[in-house]
Amino acid sequence: QVQLVESGGGLVQAGGSLRLSCAASGRTFTSYVMGWFRQAPGKEREFVAAINGIGGSTYYAGSVKGRFTISRDNAKNTVYLQMNSLKPEDTAVYYCAADRSARVSHYVREYDYWGQGTQVTVSS
Repeated sequence: QVQLVESGGGLVQAGGSLRLSCAASGRTFTSYVMGWFRQAPGKEREFVAAINGIGGSTYYAGSVKGRFTISRDNAKNTVYLQMNSLKPEDTAVYYCAADRSARVSHYVREYDYWGQGTQVTVSS
């Protein structure tokens, strides 16, 4: 069982930056692929970024590539999402997720554990 707790959300103006953090419980953090997803009001949850267990491979949705960076610190059991050049359309609740399968995926159904989410609001 893994518990995930996100932090770092907030209100920011367009063009600004935020860094989200996700702290994970447990002693097998490196065995999990970690992902970030987001869900805007009235929309389905969508993939944002993912990173493999050792942090050597990263994957991004096209809408955030070049603006967002996912990273992890396995010594701290924490995954980060650095978000730059934020746009109003990035406004959503952002969720951290963990996947036991070790195969990086952008599908919601592949992830086994989820955090409670953190709100990101980008004003124009």
